Amino acid sequence: MDVIKSLDNKKIKKLSKLLLKKEREKEKLFLVEGRHLVEEANKCGVLIEVIKTEDYDFESAIPTTLVTYDVIKKLTNSVTPQKIIGVVKYLEEQEIGDKILILDNIQDPGNLGTIIRSSVAFNVESIVLSRDTVDIYNDKVLRSSEGMIFHINIIKRDLESFLEELHTKKYKIYGTKVDGGTKIKDLNIDTNKIAIIMGNEAKGINENLLKKCDDFLYIPMNKKCESLNVGVAASIILYELF
Repeated sequence: MDVIKSLDNKKIKKLSKLLLKKEREKEKLFLVEGRHLVEEANKCGVLIEVIKTEDYDFESAIPTTLVTYDVIKKLTNSVTPQKIIGVVKYLEEQEIGDKILILDNIQDPGNLGTIIRSSVAFNVESIVLSRDTVDIYNDKVLRSSEGMIFHINIIKRDLESFLEELHTKKYKIYGTKVDGGTKIKDLNIDTNKIAIIMGNEAKGINENLLKKCDDFLYIPMNKKCESLNVGVAASIILYELF
C-alpha cells in the first residue's frame, strides 16, 4: 500500500477541512484521534476510514490509508498527535427516552465532554443541547468525552419550544440553581419522565427557560465556595438522581 507523504495531497486537504465546523456540517463527517476513540467509533458502526502511519500497529477491516506523521499532524489540532485518525459519520438521533439532560449554552468543550461521560455513567438516555452550545464534534469535546459520545443520544433543539413539548408529554422539568429550590438529596421524584437543565458556565440558565421549569434543585455546599464547575455539578446531580 502506498504511503501518502504530501501535505498537498487532494484527499488530505479535503480531510483537513473537517477541522472546521462548517465543513463538518457540510460533509456530515468528523475526525477522531487515537486508538481508543477510533475503536469506540468502530464498535458503534460509524467509522468509515482509518488514517494511520505505516509503523502504527492497528488491524481493521475498515478501509485504511497510510500516511506520514507530518500528514497526521495536518489532520489534528494536537501538538503531539497520536499516529491514528478515524473518519467518522455524524451520529444519528434516537428516541429521547425518559431521563434527559438539557444543556443551555455550555461553551467550554472540556465541560461538555465531561458531562457526556458522566451522563453515560449515570444512565441518562439523551442529552439535549441548545443551538448555541459548543459543537459536540469539537476535538476537545471528543477527547474529554473519552469515547462516550458514541454511547448516548445527543440532539440540538430550540430549548423553549422543546420544553413546551416535554410538558405536553408529562415530563417533570427541574432547573438548577446555586441556591434556592430543593436540596438534591431531598428531592422526591414521583415520575420516570425527568428532565434536568444545566446552564451556561457564567450566566446559568436562561430566564425564559427558568420560567418553564416545574421545580428547582441545588447542591448544598460550604459557603466559602460560591459555585461548582458545571461539569462537576452535573456529575453530582446525575449520580444522586440516576
